[in-house]
Formats: sequence, C-alpha cells, structure tokens
Amino acid sequence: MQRVAEKHGLVCLLAEKPFAGVNGSGKHNNWSIATDAGQNLLSPGETPYENAQFLLFLCAVIKAVDDYQDLLRISVATAGNDHRLGANEAPPAVISMFLGNELNAVLEAIENDTPYEGAKKMQMKLGVDVLPKFNRDTTDRNRTSPFAFTGNKFEFRMLGSSNSIACANIMLNSAVAESLRIYADRLEKAEDFETALHDMIKKTIRDHRRIIFNGNGYDESWIEEATKKRGLTNYPTTADCMPHLLDKKNVDMLTGLGVFTEVELRSRRDIMLGNYVKSVVIEANTMASMAKTQILPAVESYAAAVARDATAKKQLAPALSCSYEAGLVQRLSALTDDIALSTDALDEALSKLYGAPDIVEEAYRVRDLILPAMSALRAPCDQAELMTAKSYWPFPTYADLLFGVK
Repeated sequence: MQRVAEKHGLVCLLAEKPFAGVNGSGKHNNWSIATDAGQNLLSPGETPYENAQFLLFLCAVIKAVDDYQDLLRISVATAGNDHRLGANEAPPAVISMFLGNELNAVLEAIENDTPYEGAKKMQMKLGVDVLPKFNRDTTDRNRTSPFAFTGNKFEFRMLGSSNSIACANIMLNSAVAESLRIYADRLEKAEDFETALHDMIKKTIRDHRRIIFNGNGYDESWIEEATKKRGLTNYPTTADCMPHLLDKKNVDMLTGLGVFTEVELRSRRDIMLGNYVKSVVIEANTMASMAKTQILPAVESYAAAVARDATAKKQLAPALSCSYEAGLVQRLSALTDDIALSTDALDEALSKLYGAPDIVEEAYRVRDLILPAMSALRAPCDQAELMTAKSYWPFPTYADLLFGVK
C-alpha cells in the first residue's frame, strides 16, 4: 500500500483515528487452528468423533479468550486505535465472543444435558448426535463483536490498521495453547476418556459462558452488563490495559510456555507505553501549534474583516443595526478567548508530564491530563470552523476531505 501510494505521489498513513463520527481504519485477523496434515480443528465435521474434537477445540478457544481477555486487548493497544474502539464500525474495548444462535444452542444443550432440538437427533454423551454444518453467519455484520465465529474460523476484529497481526496471534496462540495444555493433562490422566471429555466440555461452557455475547456491542447496557454483572474487563485506553501485561497470571503463562521471559515482557510494556506517550505528546504539541499559529490568526482575521465591513456599512447608512455582524464578531471573539485559554491549559498539561517517576505514570498523566485537554481545545476550534469563512480557514474542512468540495 505504501509503495503504490508513493508511485502516485501520495503517502499512505495507516492511522486508525477516525474523524469525528466517521469510520476509523482497522483490519480483521482471521484465525483458525489446524493439524500438520491440514485438518481444520474448528470445522464441526460430519461424525460424532469430529463433533467431539470440534467442541474440544472450540471450548479451548472460549476458555482462552475469557482467561486472557486482557492480553487480547493489549495486543491491539495504540494511541490511534484507542480512538477507534467502541464506535465507527469497530468493536468495543470489552472483549466478548460471538458464536451465533445455532452454535450457542448446541452449547446450552451440552451444558444442561438436554437434547439439541434444532438437529432433531437423539441425545448422546456430548449432547448431540451429529452437529449441523455452520455456515458463515450473516447476522453479525455490524462489526460490534470483537471475536466472532464465522463457520470454521474466528475473526478477531479489534486490530487497528497500523497493528501488526503478530502480537495478536502471539497472545491468541499462547492462550489457546495454555487451555490445551490444561485439557491434555486432565484427559491423559482420565480413566474414562469420553466421560472426562464430556464433563470437561460441560464445565468449560459453564465456567466461561460470561464471555459469549451475541448482541449489540455498542449498546450502553451491554457495557454495564459486561463489567458489572459478568465481570469482564474494560480498558478504554492503552494506559489502562498495557500495565496488565505484567500481571502474574500473564507472566506465568507466557514465561511458562517459553514465549517471553519476564525481562522481555517488562521491556515490551515499557516500549509500548513509551510509543503511546510519544504519539499523544506529538499530537498534542501539533494541536497547540495549529491553534496558536493558524486557527487563532484565521478566526481573528475573519472577525476583524467582519467588524470592518460593519463599520463601513454604518458609515454609509448610520441607521443600519448590523446586528448579524455584531453578533458574529462577539461569538467569534468569545471562541478565540476559549481557544486561547484551552491552548494554555493544554500547554500546562504537557508541562506536567515531565518528571513522572516511570513510564506507567507518564502514560496515566497522558490519559488523565493531556487527552482531556486536547478534547477541550477541539470543541471551540470545531465551532469556529463552522462560523469562519472558508477562504480564511487554514485547513481542509470535512466537506473538502469527504466529498471533494471546492
């Protein structure tokens, strides 16, 4: 993409941050698991044996995603992607799994030891005789599920456009490997393999059902349900999630499997938080500079021009009230005051960043001080853009960018 852009005299910026109310830029990571002979272990199959195998590996993924939901969020954490998650055709920051109604009904039948009514088959050990074929689900096209089953694979939909799929797959592969390690230890010691398999699958469904959600991830009631009733994690920003890379359970799993050493995990946390801090600080300094050197002068110039026009009108016709011009100048002057004060507040927030004892505290200060100050500065600038004549405004407007308006 970058090479093609260069051929046309352009630059390809893989930046996730959306314009307000406009879709951000992301990608889907299609993930499955197969044998060295190419057999897809997430394909339901057409025999009871294949069904049991499918359910075992499906449950391993369910357990992995629930146990290590924080690692999946960490794997896609960047300053740009933080803006995208939760809106703009991106899933929320809360991890959940979409399985579809049909597969969810199968799991409920196993969990409750009841026949699966949809297949019209007699109940067997695992709750079904032969599972139906699962087609790619067409009901989850709104992209609000972070992790969705689509027939014989999962789609991990949280990655931003600048994310490499490597980190997401490292965390996902490791978490599933840990689930399978635990399963293997249990099954290899079992006296009755089929009974142990059935009980283990049933227990997994019961213990990890909280991660399964087939509804609308944008609904505010879901976020409340997910965090307060189900106990799922919600990390809106990189500063919220990245420190959890060093949580004991994560360190134990990743070092135990030989994926990372603890020193490597600590370095990764510090580097990723350093990238986050630097990205936001660059954006904040750029924003302050734009406000001081371009937006304020442009709005001031336009307000002065309107005032001169009103004065000229009154000289020609003293009876004219020029109420439109007077009101516009007052509103623009109030906005320039707001912009100037907000710019000063952003500069002050930036000054408080330095002197933090470590990179984690720096990231928290970015989250708590700089990001709110940037949002506060943006508000009057956006208002001023709507009121300033196009010929004075120093940047392309939304209409220019989205519709090519001249």
